[in-house]
Amino acid sequence: MAILAILIASFSLIPLAYVIYMTATTGWETVIELVIRPRVGELLLNTILLVLLTVPLCLVLGVGGAWLVERTTLRGYRWWALGLAAPLAIHGFVNSYAWASAIPSLAGLSAGTLIATLSYFPLIYIPVAATLGRLDPAIEQLAASLGLGPWAVFFRVVLPQLRIPMAGGALLVSLHLLSEYGAFAMIRFDTFTTAIMVQFQSTFNGAAGNMLASVLVFLCMILLLAEAKARGNARYARVGFGAQGLATRLHLGRYEIPAQCSLLGLTLMAAGVPMYSVTRWLIAGGIEVWEPAKLIPALTQTMGYGLAGASLTCIVAFPMAFLAVRHPNWFSKLLELSNYITSSLPGIVVGLAFVTVSIRLVPGIYQSAYVLLAAYILLFLPRALVNLRSGLAQAPRELEEAARSLGRSPTIAFVKVTLRLTAPAAAGGAALVFLAIVNELTATLLLAPNGTRTLATAFWAKSSEIDYAGAAPYALLMILIAAPMTYLLFQQSKKAAGQ
Repeated sequence: MAILAILIASFSLIPLAYVIYMTATTGWETVIELVIRPRVGELLLNTILLVLLTVPLCLVLGVGGAWLVERTTLRGYRWWALGLAAPLAIHGFVNSYAWASAIPSLAGLSAGTLIATLSYFPLIYIPVAATLGRLDPAIEQLAASLGLGPWAVFFRVVLPQLRIPMAGGALLVSLHLLSEYGAFAMIRFDTFTTAIMVQFQSTFNGAAGNMLASVLVFLCMILLLAEAKARGNARYARVGFGAQGLATRLHLGRYEIPAQCSLLGLTLMAAGVPMYSVTRWLIAGGIEVWEPAKLIPALTQTMGYGLAGASLTCIVAFPMAFLAVRHPNWFSKLLELSNYITSSLPGIVVGLAFVTVSIRLVPGIYQSAYVLLAAYILLFLPRALVNLRSGLAQAPRELEEAARSLGRSPTIAFVKVTLRLTAPAAAGGAALVFLAIVNELTATLLLAPNGTRTLATAFWAKSSEIDYAGAAPYALLMILIAAPMTYLLFQQSKKAAGQ
């Protein structure tokens, strides 16, 4: 297992090695010339402003929504819990398509902030809601008994305990902002990823595009360090004796109607507008937009790549998860960290790395399914790794040893005990990877074999031609595929919260 984990970690560092290699071979004078220029400054300003505007808005919406659902007497809170998670089933570029087709003048930073906030706030809402469900209410009750009001208890007691999910969610939102291509290209908002894509299409692996990728990787590393700093080293686990009580829900009273209206407005903007827009264009296009000769191959190729990628990713992630759980030490943590670093890189950087490596080292596999699946594995490995770690933690080695003591061989004991107990977690990880592959655009555009047409690339081709009616069936299919996976993620978060 250790050898396999080392090989996987080495393989996962290919994109980072590519960026370092391209920077070193370009020459420092050229690097400085390409990086220190007005265009890079413009892209950097756009990116910083986008992050500074979107992340706080997502935090307010995510934390506020989670608190209303988990800690107040909000009517229908169970339905709102699901409704606030629903926007995850609608990818950012589908959301952008919906708003851009409804308001053609929508463009620039304000449009990017709107689309990104509506698309990504569930990334904060879901972990915060799960954490709120696990917090020990005794601390809050003690604070209230000392004279603190509800708002003071929230800001001084509850909010500090949400630091980890807030920091993690903010990191996910920030990384999505750096890597997103389709959503921002559709509303004509320039970011590093859109600029790299333009450079790649015009010069194919030019130095300018590679240097932009280097700056993008540098920004990703800054975000990882910032998240680690914000997370801190404080402990938040309950260590006292006795059973944990249930939190008392705060009575909303006259704030019930404003809370209901706020959540309704948010849900309508995040999920209602995209669904309305897709339905509108389906009706406008009529039966002609349903082209079975194009839709069925796109659907089957999407499902094929999704299932193959999800299965392979779980298989590749297993040795790393096994080593991290059964042999935890600094070396296993270092190997695991290498996968998280690579997954933080935007799809465009991973795609460029595989383009360069495959052309220079193994030309015969360029634009083959093998390269595309390898990119999917690197991009989404942590989604499977986290779930497998959780599953393996619930399958202690003592159970294997008990099976061996009853006469089972080591292999049979491993398969019938460890793998069986890990299967539900593996299925959850595979579902998350599958969902990500269905919506992946940039790496697929760069690496897909000639003639490949997934739902995401077909949707992008139609929407880029302003054929909104023609793009609607592909958008609907992506939403329908993503919906059950999103529900699974929601259920996993509730299970983690013990609900």
